[in-house]
Amino acid sequence: MHEIKEIVLEVLYAVMPITAVVFILQFSLIWLPTEVFLQFLVGLVMVTTGLILFLIGVQVGLLPVGQMIGAALPGTGKAWLVIFFGFVLGFVVTVAEPDVRVLAMQVDIVSEGAVGRHLLTYTVALGVAFFVGLAMLRIILNIPITYLLIAGYGAVFLLASFTPAQFIPISFDAGGVTTGPMTVPFILALGVGVASVLRGKSASTDGFGLVALASIGPILAVMVLGVFYG
Repeated sequence: MHEIKEIVLEVLYAVMPITAVVFILQFSLIWLPTEVFLQFLVGLVMVTTGLILFLIGVQVGLLPVGQMIGAALPGTGKAWLVIFFGFVLGFVVTVAEPDVRVLAMQVDIVSEGAVGRHLLTYTVALGVAFFVGLAMLRIILNIPITYLLIAGYGAVFLLASFTPAQFIPISFDAGGVTTGPMTVPFILALGVGVASVLRGKSASTDGFGLVALASIGPILAVMVLGVFYG
């Protein structure tokens, strides 16, 4: 019950600033139509309720399950299974990520269907999946994350010179939206679970850095998509 109270307060503190700004603008400068302002209030209640329920779900389900899966996979003694299921889980949680769907919907609208929402969603998900699998390999082989980040962003800037200009901002936005509320908790918990078994609890920090790696994948994936479209 104490945890639920903390989550409720956390969400209220997060929502209050934007609410205050909108109220100040509404009654000083903008004066939105009453119908639009009421829609904002209804949406505010729905978003607040949804965030509370979502964060409770993360605490109750996503984090424990992700960490348990991460801890159980190394017990099979097969490195390829750890990498494979890291790939699969990276893909499915990205497809479920709300931020990715918002980006895909906006790109679909702006491009008038030339880049469909499903195509972009699955492209981003494949990019995340590949780098989550790579992150699992990093934990298994104890590769310094610095090398992978340098190589990854080096590839990003190299590929940017071949990518059509309109795809470059989309690709970097794709890297940002994968750090959303669905992907981050599960991937972090998965990495910490794997690292705690393979490296011991003292080295469980090896499980961090997955989000940094995972955000490179969609950038590269969308750039490759742009090269093909170009």
